[in-house]
Amino acid sequence: MSKLELDEDLVRKLSDLLEETGLSEIEYEAGGHRIRVARNAVAQIAAPAAPLPQSAPAETKAQAPAGDAVPENAITAPMVGTAYVAAEPGSPPFVSVGDEVREGQTLLIIEAMKVMNPIPCPKAGRVSRILVHDGQPVEYGEPLMVID
Repeated sequence: MSKLELDEDLVRKLSDLLEETGLSEIEYEAGGHRIRVARNAVAQIAAPAAPLPQSAPAETKAQAPAGDAVPENAITAPMVGTAYVAAEPGSPPFVSVGDEVREGQTLLIIEAMKVMNPIPCPKAGRVSRILVHDGQPVEYGEPLMVID
């Protein structure tokens, strides 16, 4: 294990980024070392970095495509955030598998930085697969659902 020399400028930049974005913590990894900066917490340094566990439930993983392949006709996440399939807890979902959808119809919501962003349907069709569950964190470009 190599000794990590603390890059104070990097820590300051990460801290400034926390303030700008309103995030509570941020993690940076390079060269087998990981730096985590969090508000009201001590920065942690870990080496070598371990892969992060997947938090998706088994049924979501089973529906998701193998590898990094994006299914044809997939609607992908335009941002990083938390996906919600209904307008509020206890409400019916915006769409279900088998539903006919029209262009512009809200398919789901992605919450990013405390802003609720409706994700519109880009074309008319039928929902054939929903690849996320309510409250699931999503990454930019991650497939959300398939419209045929």
